[in-house]
Amino acid sequence: MAWRPGLSAKDLPDGRFCLEEGPISLVIGIEGKPVAVRAAQQAAMIRMEGLLAALCEELPLLRAPLDNAMPALRHPVARRMVEACWPHRADFITPMAAVAGAVAEHILNAITEVQGIQAAHVNNGGDIAVFLARGANLRVGLCADLADGRPDGLAVLAAGDGIGGIATSGWPGRSFSRGVADAVTVLAARAADADAAATIIANATDADHPAVQRQPARALDPDSDLGDILVTTGVRALPPPLVLLALERGARVAERLVSRGLIRAALLRVQGQSLQVGECRVQALPKG
Repeated sequence: MAWRPGLSAKDLPDGRFCLEEGPISLVIGIEGKPVAVRAAQQAAMIRMEGLLAALCEELPLLRAPLDNAMPALRHPVARRMVEACWPHRADFITPMAAVAGAVAEHILNAITEVQGIQAAHVNNGGDIAVFLARGANLRVGLCADLADGRPDGLAVLAAGDGIGGIATSGWPGRSFSRGVADAVTVLAARAADADAAATIIANATDADHPAVQRQPARALDPDSDLGDILVTTGVRALPPPLVLLALERGARVAERLVSRGLIRAALLRVQGQSLQVGECRVQALPKG
């Protein structure tokens, strides 16, 4: 593939391609006629150019907790981050909770503006924006534990399901979490909405016990938008009743979000136990 200033792009052996700028690394799959696929790849690179610099200019507002005043942001990704997090502002949340999903959406929108695309997905570190034309489908691996990273199941998506975004959060993930969930996967109409909701549900999937280790976010990352809030750094074996309590707490939040139409489904995992909220076709993968 071609290179653009500030960007790197490379083809992957499985037919997808990787688009990177600074800390942003996207794995993109596109299906359609070859000429349309090539045009969509170029469109993705053009849309990506300058994105990181634009978001950095608005970082102070993006890292600030949301309250009852909508922050005035310029870039469409920054505005989309706020829009996705706004329904959760009664809890502590900053627009950064939706950054990965919002970036994935932004690039996917450029791809789907090209005529002739049958299916596309943009994977931003596990937060995925999805487009499926009529008759298309996609299988997405689900991880029971972000520390392990190996999928143990598949979410089966089809055109017409109303699912355009998948996001996963949990304490072993790349972003800080306040709960004990090994993984919370959320399916929603859009990726940024799934991203924000996964953060909220994973935070709520929690229990207090000496086996849970926490530190102030600022001690782990001086630039963290969570400041002095305690985040989970380790979870040893929990008593089974506490595992169930944590799952039930997270599930109550997920049920509320489903009832409000903010998400379609969520799958919560804690130490080998799981709860599913909403409807999603999940296939178990064979072990071994």
